[in-house]
Amino acid sequence: MTAGTGNIVAPLPFPTAARRELADGQLRANLRRATHTIRDKRLRVVGEVPDWEALRRSGAAIKDDVLARLPELLEQFEAAATAAGATVHWARDSAEACAVVTELVRRTGSTEVVKVKSMATQEIGLNEALAEAGIAAVETDLAELIVQLADDTPSHILVPAIHYNRRQIRDIFASRMPGVDLDALTDDPPALAEAARRHLRAKFLGAKVAISGANFAIAETGTLAVVESEGNGRMCLTLPETLISVVGVEKLLPTFRDLEVFLQLLPRSSTGERMNPYTSLWTGVTAGDGPQTMHIVLVDNGRTETLADPVGRQALRCIRCSACLNVCPVYERVGGHAYGSVYPGPIGAILSPQLTGPDSGANRTLPYASTLCGACFDACPVRIDIPEVLVHLRQRGVDARRGRPSAERTAMRALSWTMRDRRRYAAALRAARRGAAPLRLVTGRRGQVRRLPWPLSAWTASRDAPLPASQTFRDWWAGRERTSEKEAGGW
Repeated sequence: MTAGTGNIVAPLPFPTAARRELADGQLRANLRRATHTIRDKRLRVVGEVPDWEALRRSGAAIKDDVLARLPELLEQFEAAATAAGATVHWARDSAEACAVVTELVRRTGSTEVVKVKSMATQEIGLNEALAEAGIAAVETDLAELIVQLADDTPSHILVPAIHYNRRQIRDIFASRMPGVDLDALTDDPPALAEAARRHLRAKFLGAKVAISGANFAIAETGTLAVVESEGNGRMCLTLPETLISVVGVEKLLPTFRDLEVFLQLLPRSSTGERMNPYTSLWTGVTAGDGPQTMHIVLVDNGRTETLADPVGRQALRCIRCSACLNVCPVYERVGGHAYGSVYPGPIGAILSPQLTGPDSGANRTLPYASTLCGACFDACPVRIDIPEVLVHLRQRGVDARRGRPSAERTAMRALSWTMRDRRRYAAALRAARRGAAPLRLVTGRRGQVRRLPWPLSAWTASRDAPLPASQTFRDWWAGRERTSEKEAGGW
């Protein structure tokens, strides 16, 4: 099994990156406005479906069936796609996938390609690999285009430019978009969309090669499916002579009929729509219609390793809807860049560490980027129990450190020894109250300490430390009993 590589390895531990993002007030305002808008839309359209929970269970069952029969279904897909005129390639990791795509583009003689929004190509770092080979990759999704023009990275699975507001986007277009009409450019959405439309139209008409991902791949027929809202995907999938699709191996569905379930789950969970404005399906090559050369690159990049974990494998059900991001209190405050991976939010916190393996450096901190509130599980259309996997990955990290010195383990053993005896426990509480008395004078009614010296600084680095109560429950109860006895005697 090969560990995943590419843009899924966090450069910084999550606490360090999150602290930096929290300092940006404009970012937090943008995120709150956008996530609340999307989550409210989702709730309205989900509420219209009387059998929504049954759909969720069906989606989870179909994806679990795929994971149970993945090798068989992959071979079935390859055979069907090849019979339809496509050429199927296999890539173990991001380096192999980028090498395959780069060579395919080189064979066409093109120095520029247009791209449909694709998480898989972001994951493997395809744009960077093509640039090193002298090939320009033009993002045609509006949000991806904004991020590309800004020389930035996406911060949301569905809305990559969610961290920008309209004024900031207008400034990006004015300074980075070639040939833009500055007199007509305002921060009104129609004006911004028109500027992008004019910029991209020439790219579409001149493109010889397009690169896409796929939301779904049908094993039964060799069909690929892409859903989108802008029509840029349809242009990329029909106009160029050559189409290269980069697809994660977990995107399979067994039969064409399974799309019935997912084309109800995905739009409602992602954009809050009853159906996607553009649903494109293509199977191999059709003479005289659309691209005449079709390549499909099936990418593993750590998915096989993830599949081997009976608890963590459920992360591979993910259909990249981003519903979990929009309800996550942590994501809402720090945004996607704090996660250091193209997969941010709750799903990224369980997917990235598994794809990259247990020795993935800063990714080991991602399972702790959660309050375990459970909102992500409630929102997930394929019922991924993200809190369960987060706890599982935390436990895996603890198990990996067993036998090594641990201040936390030593403290827990001392606490266990203290609490096993009532007298020891009572004495410890009295000592804690006495020791906290000077701090209570400083903290006042708030009763919490913001900073403590090492080793307790490990706690206060991320949260306040509450002071011991001035009176224990046992003391309060004993006092209450004495008061009652006195009152009874006086009566």
